[in-house]
Amino acid sequence: MHDVKAQTQGLWLGLLGVVIFALTLPMTRLATGTVDAPQLSPWFVTWGRAALAGVLSGIYLLAVHAPWPIAAQRRPLYLSLAGNVIGYPLLLGWALRHVTASHAAVITALLPLATAAAAAWLMHQRARLGFWVFAGLGSALVAVYSVLRAIQMGHGFGLTWADTLLLGAVVAASLGYVAGAKVTASLGAEKVISWVCVMALPITLPGTWLTWPTQPIATTSWLALLYVGVFSMWAGFFAWFRGLSMGGPLRVSQLQLLQPFISILAAVPLLGESLDAMTLGFALLVVLTVFMGRRMANAPATR
Repeated sequence: MHDVKAQTQGLWLGLLGVVIFALTLPMTRLATGTVDAPQLSPWFVTWGRAALAGVLSGIYLLAVHAPWPIAAQRRPLYLSLAGNVIGYPLLLGWALRHVTASHAAVITALLPLATAAAAAWLMHQRARLGFWVFAGLGSALVAVYSVLRAIQMGHGFGLTWADTLLLGAVVAASLGYVAGAKVTASLGAEKVISWVCVMALPITLPGTWLTWPTQPIATTSWLALLYVGVFSMWAGFFAWFRGLSMGGPLRVSQLQLLQPFISILAAVPLLGESLDAMTLGFALLVVLTVFMGRRMANAPATR
C-alpha cells in the first residue's frame, strides 16, 4: 500500500516538474519580448536566471553540508554548465524573440530523443536500429514543419534562423543532460543541478551586472525572469528528480510527452497566442516519434 502511495506521489511530482519546464517557453518569450517590442535581452535573461538559481543552490548545498565535488566530478559538471546554464537558455532566448512559444514547443519536443542519441554516442550505449529510424523521422518532421511555417510567413523555402537556434538549444541541452547524468549516481540528482548553478556564479553574477537593462522593463517581464530563474532553472529539477525516484523512471519519464502540449496551451493565456491546427498536428506527430523512439532506446540491442 505504501509503495502504491509513493508511486502516485511520484507521478504527481513528475507532472509538476513537467508543467514547470513546459512553462519555460512562454515565460522566456515574456521575459525577452519580441523583435518589435523587446524587453530583457536574452543575454541578461541567461545570466540572471542562472544567478538566481545559483544563489538558491548555494543556500541549499550549505544547508545539507554537501562536500565540494572531486576533480573527476567537476569536468562533467562544467560540461553540463556549458550546455544547460549557458547554451540552452541563450539560444532559446534569442529564438523566442522571433518565433512564438507554440512554434518553439514543436522544435524542442525533440529534446528527449536528442538526449537519448547523445547518451548512445557519448556513453557508448547501444541503441536498436528502430531508435535511429524514429530519431530520423522526428527530425524530418521538425524540418518539414519549419519549412512549411517559413513559407507560410513569406520567408522562403528553408529553415529560418530562429529554428536553427532552437535546434542548437536542443543539442546544447541534450549534451548537458548527458554530462550531468555521468555524476548523478555519485552526487545525487538535486546536488548535480545545484553544483552546476553554483559553479556558474563566477560567470553569471558579473554577466548579470554587465547586461543589466538600462531601459524601462515591464513588470511581467521581471516576473517571467523570476519564474525561469527560481522554477525552470532550479526548483523544477527537485520535483522532477524526486518524482522519478518515487514513481519509477520508466513510468514517470513518459509524462515528458505532455510537455509540448502544455507549452502550447499555456502560451494562449500568457502570450495571447492562438491554437494552430498545424502546430498541434506536428507536435502530436513529433511526440509519437519520441514515444516510439524511447521505447526502442529502452529495449536492449541484440548483438
